[in-house]
Amino acid sequence: MKPRVFRSKGAFVLGWIWLAFAALNAVDLIVRGRMPSSLVAGAVLGVLTAVIYVTCLRPGIFLREDGVLVRNPLRDAFVPWAALGDVRVTHAILIESGGRTIRSWTPQVSNRELIRMARSRPAGGGRDGDGDRDRPGHTPRDHAEAVANRTHAHWVAEQIVEESARARGRSGDAAGTLTVTWSPAPLAALGAALLLVAAAVLASL
Repeated sequence: MKPRVFRSKGAFVLGWIWLAFAALNAVDLIVRGRMPSSLVAGAVLGVLTAVIYVTCLRPGIFLREDGVLVRNPLRDAFVPWAALGDVRVTHAILIESGGRTIRSWTPQVSNRELIRMARSRPAGGGRDGDGDRDRPGHTPRDHAEAVANRTHAHWVAEQIVEESARARGRSGDAAGTLTVTWSPAPLAALGAALLLVAAAVLASL
């Protein structure tokens, strides 16, 4: 099965726009730049590009056949479906497994969205406090309004829970544990940016 991917669309688009801008500027520096000023400008461009990649392009939640992968700026957390615990939403999606809680970098919930949800929630139609998924109100209209006013993060949390139920129905209670690892790609990107900064400093001496 092809993984279903959830992330902040705004940040993702911004990231690709920046990459196009950085590529054009890099070509301009190579063609028309002069040392050491071009190297300094390239180092600044490299640092900003690495940060944009790590914070805007890399993070996401991937629903795979064998579990959910939470890709944060520097680390990856993989939770097999059998090891998935509670899934909650505060300002971010929180996934519990084996007594540990994984906080997803994206999608996030703003204070304005939480206030809007609280104001639109029908009486008796949801939970207070931690931003859990809305429950139906007293009428179909109440339920429709609650669904319409939920955030993207709440919808993604529902998709995780639903996919977990389907996966457990297919494979039963297969063994599995939460694993958290450092990802080499963002570390390499940041390391390359730091090398550019060091080269720019040395060239300016």
